[in-house]
Amino acid sequence: MLKKLLLVAALAFPMMASAQTLKVGIVDVDEIVQKLPDYAEAQTKLSDTSKKYEDEYAKLNEEMKRRYDELEKMGDDELPAIRERKVKDFQEYQLKIQQFEQSATQELSRYQQDLMAPIYTKVNNAIQSVGQEGGYSLIEAKISQIVLYYADPVVDITNEVKAKLGVN
Repeated sequence: MLKKLLLVAALAFPMMASAQTLKVGIVDVDEIVQKLPDYAEAQTKLSDTSKKYEDEYAKLNEEMKRRYDELEKMGDDELPAIRERKVKDFQEYQLKIQQFEQSATQELSRYQQDLMAPIYTKVNNAIQSVGQEGGYSLIEAKISQIVLYYADPVVDITNEVKAKLGVN
């Protein structure tokens, strides 16, 4: 019985000791990312690329409107073969626009991920560095919609990470 008691005490003591030394930090990653010059540059590139897609999409829509107007202007006396060809042509063009829209959306999303990946890696490295230097046991992302409460043992390290990255 004494052996069991000693075993339980031996197992519980390290857990109690580690609970006392637990140091928890939170960090607002979005705030940090948005202050980085890399982020502004990435947003500019993304915006420029998006504008090019929007311009092309507008051209495609103008052509579709032209084709639609052409269909509308056809008289009842138009030959059925010509009408069918123009309707089919219009429908194929609609499909072409839909495919372009889907492709552009996917490409923009992929481009955004490619632009943001090195930025998040940079921030993550800074967080890890601050965590190691500060002796933190755990650092969690501060998400304003989710954090309901935190007490004194939790430290907001956002400013430390920003300082590590050289941003205000």
